[in-house]
Amino acid sequence: MNIDHLEAFIYAVHFNSIHKAADALFLSQPTVTARIKTLERELEQQLFDRSGRGVSLTEKGREFLPYAEQIVQTYEQAKKLLRRESAQKECVIGANLISSQYFLPHALPLWKEAFPEWRFTVVSASNDLLVEKLLRKELHIAFMKEAAHDALEQQPILDNSVRLVTLPGHAFVGRTDISAAELASEPMVFFECGAFDWNRVHKIFEAAHVKPRIEFQVGHLEVAKSLIKSGAGIGFLPSLCIKNELEQEELIEIETSHLLQLKQHIYGAYYGTEPPPLWEFVQHFAGMFSGSSKQSSIH
Repeated sequence: MNIDHLEAFIYAVHFNSIHKAADALFLSQPTVTARIKTLERELEQQLFDRSGRGVSLTEKGREFLPYAEQIVQTYEQAKKLLRRESAQKECVIGANLISSQYFLPHALPLWKEAFPEWRFTVVSASNDLLVEKLLRKELHIAFMKEAAHDALEQQPILDNSVRLVTLPGHAFVGRTDISAAELASEPMVFFECGAFDWNRVHKIFEAAHVKPRIEFQVGHLEVAKSLIKSGAGIGFLPSLCIKNELEQEELIEIETSHLLQLKQHIYGAYYGTEPPPLWEFVQHFAGMFSGSSKQSSIH
């Protein structure tokens, strides 16, 4: 029984597609199909029901899947054992844009200080590409939005909730009963991107039948933050990008939890069931980093 054949089978299951499995394995579709058919001949069982471009497991395929995964996992563990010196010296980390810019620059020097013998390699990419790289085993850990994929272990690891912020001394600071109409009357810097459902912010004003006074609408976090710091208006921003400003009280959070909760997280993700090297340390540090941000925003 060939490990490559087992991997082709497992990838086809995870992607529910021979075509996508071939892309992930950097192989042609006929090659993946041939490997799976060879595996089926060896087992004398049909593993997939094929319909069009999609595939679904047969009952025998479902029974075989955990054994195939265990065989491949044992094989990977054996390879790591045989090359322990090299495998334990590098941690390859993937991160989406906000994690790359606002978390890793703080984390990496401390991780290197704690583990000087390790080399940390960072790959910045979109969430979709990070998922692909995890499935291809090109990353040990990724910091990203939650992904709908059963093959990945994911845990919320960084608080990136959206907060309404302003300069110190604003009339809204310290209040807990601000109405949507009052918010709508203030000049606003509106940052909007695909990282969050910003329609929920708009609905605050729609429900109150008021139109927000959006003076600037931008698609870049640092531009939006700079405008708010210059006094151009108040604005909703993700926690990670304003962590330092909140801690140093350059910006102050305006309480809006009575109007809506804008909770979101960055997830730590890895492939398979066995945690990668340094996972517990990375998870612990991220929790401490996120916790200090929460504490700094309480006034």
